Amino acid sequence: SVIDAGEVRRLVEAEYRRVGLEPKDLAAGAVIITGETARKDNSEAVLRSLSDLAGDFVVATAGSDLESIIAGRGAGTDLLSRKAPGRPLANLDIGGGTANAAVFLDGRPEDTSCLDIGGRQIILEPNDLTVTYMAPKVAALAGRMNLPLREGRRAALADLEAVCRRLAEILAQALDLGDGPAEDLRLFYTAHPLKRRWTLCGLTFSGGVADYIYGDPAPASPCPHGDLGALLGRAVRVCPAFDRVEIMRPRETIRATVVGAGANTVEISGSTIAISDAAVLPLKNLPILKLTDEDEADGGLHFSSRLAEKIGWFKEEGEDHYQNLAVAFRGPQNPSFEEVRRLRDRLLAGLDDYLRVNELLVVLADRDLAKSLGHALINALPGKKIISLDTVRVENGDYIDIGLPLAGGRVVPVVVKTLFFGQ
Repeated sequence: SVIDAGEVRRLVEAEYRRVGLEPKDLAAGAVIITGETARKDNSEAVLRSLSDLAGDFVVATAGSDLESIIAGRGAGTDLLSRKAPGRPLANLDIGGGTANAAVFLDGRPEDTSCLDIGGRQIILEPNDLTVTYMAPKVAALAGRMNLPLREGRRAALADLEAVCRRLAEILAQALDLGDGPAEDLRLFYTAHPLKRRWTLCGLTFSGGVADYIYGDPAPASPCPHGDLGALLGRAVRVCPAFDRVEIMRPRETIRATVVGAGANTVEISGSTIAISDAAVLPLKNLPILKLTDEDEADGGLHFSSRLAEKIGWFKEEGEDHYQNLAVAFRGPQNPSFEEVRRLRDRLLAGLDDYLRVNELLVVLADRDLAKSLGHALINALPGKKIISLDTVRVENGDYIDIGLPLAGGRVVPVVVKTLFFGQ
């Protein structure tokens, strides 16, 4: 299936005309394809068609793991978790096609998952509830429940409510808040479950369905948008399994995935950099994978395993390759040659799957070690394109542009694009 790229472009152009602006008038923002749209065959072509309309915007496709993190940040769940040290909080972003889960601890994303559950999994004629579309997984679930829901038939409201109750239970089950048939849960995973069992201390909801979960606004009809959105929201709201965790209000609901604008901050890298091939520059819109202090703790014993786990956030849906990205970390203070070599080996171990299929490796260190580390990586990875920079501060969910070298190749300009979410 494909997106009508021309129609999307015309829609964006019409919005510019409506507000009396041109792309050159805007300094920052974001264009990110997510959810069901990101899985369309021509999603990258749509991004390319919009790139000249976006100026310095972030233009990217987010896989389900990265989308989960971005949505959680947009909802403000990361900030809520920062105010509750040691207490894991989750955000569940329920849109039209998918429900993205992200667990945050002390402000950091720790785990993600995604399920093919959303308001548009069944599309109906609003007046008589005739089913015009059923997603295959929901159709399979309805069959297991012996419900007579079929495309082209009028649906009984009671049958739609029954499906939504089961979908709400599956969402709770995915967060370890409830029980149910394991085969139903496995059916709806987009890619993978949460990587560990969490005892959640709080939960926020975002996405198009969230307003109905929180009870505002009350819909005038059972299916005001010709889909399951309102019914699914109500089913989640009254599902007993969600009583096991504190339900918290997010800062944003329907607009959580990208809220506000993209904030651009221009920096200059440190003067000790290493670039194996300047011909790859400039680079735009590289997503950031930031390792935490805990990932680097204990002498870096878990550095490689945590990096290998988090690199999965950037794997293209249904593909064997990864997005090009920048790996960021603090790094040791005033490292010895042996410490640099050990850091190089841990990077290579954690990035093994990534480096099998990707030619570009960008590493960003907080501390002054980019030149020695970069040359160690270049020697270990002949033929790969290596860029190693330091004194650049970034966070997960950021994107980075790297410009052409300046000052005789000693530094490069860097633009960090942060999707910031209402202060």
